[in-house]
Amino acid sequence: MASRPTLSGIQKQVLALYRGFLRSARQKAPEERCRIESVVSAEFRDNARNVDRRNFVYIEYLLRRGKRQLEQLKNPDITGLATLK
Repeated sequence: MASRPTLSGIQKQVLALYRGFLRSARQKAPEERCRIESVVSAEFRDNARNVDRRNFVYIEYLLRRGKRQLEQLKNPDITGLATLK
């Protein structure tokens, strides 16, 4: 039985941010939830493909930007997500 590789601290932060977006999406209307989930998934996949894993400065910038966007999305007055870009 193979064990999973140990995740670095920054990988754990990225996964926690992703889960946070999905949890926040659950609090929105069903049609908006699907839209938020697809935008978030596409953005994370795009960054996973295009950002060099050793570019820690840029990854940390993306984490900070994502955390700000997540805090905005958690606001009950915000009904949806225009775009993450």
